[in-house]
Amino acid sequence: MAAVRRLLFLVGAVVLVDTMFYAALTPLLPHYADELGLSKTGAGVLAGSYALGALLAGIPAGILATRLGVKPTILIGLGGMTITTALFGFAESESLLVLARLLQGAASSCSWTAGLAWLIADAPANTRGRLIGSAMGVAIFGAMLGPVIGGIASVTSIEATFAVVACIGLGLAAWAAATPSRHEPSGQPVSLLFSALTKPRMLAGVWLVALPSISFGALGVLAPLHLDALGLGALGITGIWIVAISFEATAAPLVGYISDRLGRILPLLVGAAAASVCFVLFAALDARWWTYAAVIVACSFALGAFWAPSMSMASDEAEVLGLDYAFGFAIINLAWAPSQVAGSVGGGRLADVTSDTVVYLALAVLFTLTLAALWRSASSS
Repeated sequence: MAAVRRLLFLVGAVVLVDTMFYAALTPLLPHYADELGLSKTGAGVLAGSYALGALLAGIPAGILATRLGVKPTILIGLGGMTITTALFGFAESESLLVLARLLQGAASSCSWTAGLAWLIADAPANTRGRLIGSAMGVAIFGAMLGPVIGGIASVTSIEATFAVVACIGLGLAAWAAATPSRHEPSGQPVSLLFSALTKPRMLAGVWLVALPSISFGALGVLAPLHLDALGLGALGITGIWIVAISFEATAAPLVGYISDRLGRILPLLVGAAAASVCFVLFAALDARWWTYAAVIVACSFALGAFWAPSMSMASDEAEVLGLDYAFGFAIINLAWAPSQVAGSVGGGRLADVTSDTVVYLALAVLFTLTLAALWRSASSS
């Protein structure tokens, strides 16, 4: 298990830096919206371009990992992350910012797919939830650091801040290159991936990854803009996200452990019920920023409870089907990425033509329906 623990540290570090860049945009979004004159739709496009890149690279990342191996694929991802992070820091136009985020998402798809497949392939099956939960906890911690990075950039230099983050990627690449891999390329045909997507349990895992992704995408666009409208600056928004994500990150390994011991459904039931209530509260809240902030914290915790059990469910099914874990996590990327785009771009657009309340109530309905389906599944098993 010592080798698995060292590998967990590496994979955790990789996903931490990836999510740092992804989440750094949150406190900077009002700045770019003001500087570039972005509407909520435009802000959603900028936020969602990262996930679009991950979507476009989802299947190619799985193919690379099954053909070249997990280590070369993770190195490709880290190289891309380093270049695109620096590009984002020095970009001065909307189109270049969107392009940098798009390419960063593609690089991230390689890193996540290869890294998680590497970790799960080398670990015992009965620790899968805990390991995924631990990796996600580190990733969530990166999402917590991201707004800090964005907050620092907003009061110092965006260029210098992102140049430093890019340099960290070079160190991670050296670490990954020096780590031995026992995961040989399987060479499986991509047709097996598409075949897996016809299986009910795999589709259930896809939906349970997609739903919180849609929600985080919408919340990541609407909440910062709403808090900005209530008079809160970048540093204040950063503080709220730090609190929200710290609770989510701390709970992730525990949720994974519970899903290993008590089954995947229980934490999903709790998360779905809590998220449904939170989105109803968003729709009903008054104009006080502190009540809105409190629900952001609770909602982030509820949505985060989905990651470890849903991803474990998908990897469990991949094992049953004999599917390479790289293809299994490519499927998870395919679930996460378009959902994140739909949440950020679609949520921003829907809010533009209607209101934030409509978006939040729609999400509440989706979680209520999912809760009912999960409850039925738990009752029949």
